[in-house]
Amino acid sequence: MPASSASSKPEASVDLVKSLVRSVNARLAALELPAEPAVLYDPVRYVLAGGGKRLRPVLLLLTSEAFGASRDDSMPAALAVEVFHNFTLVHDDIMDHAAERRGRPTVHERWDANTAILVGDAMMGLSYDLLAQTRTDHLGTMLQVYSRMVARLCEGQALDMAFEQTVDVTVEDYLGMIEGKTAALLECALELGALVGGADVDTRAHLVQASRDLGRAFQIQDDLLDLTADAPGWGKTIGGDLIEGKKAYLLLCALEKTTETEVAGGNATEADAAFFRAILAQNGLDPSQVDEARTRMDRLGVLNGAKALVERHTEAGRAALEAALPPSEATTTLLGLVDRMGRRGT
Repeated sequence: MPASSASSKPEASVDLVKSLVRSVNARLAALELPAEPAVLYDPVRYVLAGGGKRLRPVLLLLTSEAFGASRDDSMPAALAVEVFHNFTLVHDDIMDHAAERRGRPTVHERWDANTAILVGDAMMGLSYDLLAQTRTDHLGTMLQVYSRMVARLCEGQALDMAFEQTVDVTVEDYLGMIEGKTAALLECALELGALVGGADVDTRAHLVQASRDLGRAFQIQDDLLDLTADAPGWGKTIGGDLIEGKKAYLLLCALEKTTETEVAGGNATEADAAFFRAILAQNGLDPSQVDEARTRMDRLGVLNGAKALVERHTEAGRAALEAALPPSEATTTLLGLVDRMGRRGT
């Protein structure tokens, strides 16, 4: 049964979202982790106390509540998703050689890389243990959904790494990678919430489609903000993806808009083509050229195209959610939260 406010764009209920975030934080802090070996469990506590938006567990809790499940019933699955997400960040930081995460030293910087690997492994195991505590008659299916997510996320990460050594990565290649690296965990959160709430197969299919659109919207918006966000509020280096030579959406789109065919047709200049090809050839962009990159991308329509794609995928994801979720405060809040995700930084 679809939500009753299909044509409206409700604002997320701030109070409900804050309540859910507080609940997740409190339950994470209350997890009974062993005291020893401290070299393993102290870093685990450090990671889980690091904060964050708690977006994925909130989406799971709102979905399950929309289908009538209690917060207590769905909380273990929500905690599992959040612990798993934080595990991926610990390992991502190692692979990215990141020194900080959420304003604090990363685990491999505060301890060492070997400790960080073990901490991530322990957190992955903890996430499965939490999932198994979910009050549901569909635990077997939930474990299948969860394991499928793990495989897809690893596949997406592997593709992202492979792109570093691949010259001819296309926009479609990148969007396909997003479906693993970014959308898989969103999909898992929505589907697990639906399973706790007893949703049927057709309903879950709508949620899967919603998550894939929302995953694309979320990642492309993130890529867009990397170049266009206001520096004080972003918390990262503006143009960081370009400086690192990362084959993210904006650069790949710029390369596709500066091919020989585009230059011959007058849609781009040889200077545009040389500028963006040089980023790949030199494995990155000089920070002093970030403003120039933004200006060229703006003139080529890359930035407006990215904004339009974010809006299109957000609307498609929202429509799929409306087709699946019954009317409720949780549904209204979830739809509003999706709208806010699509408007980040605007």
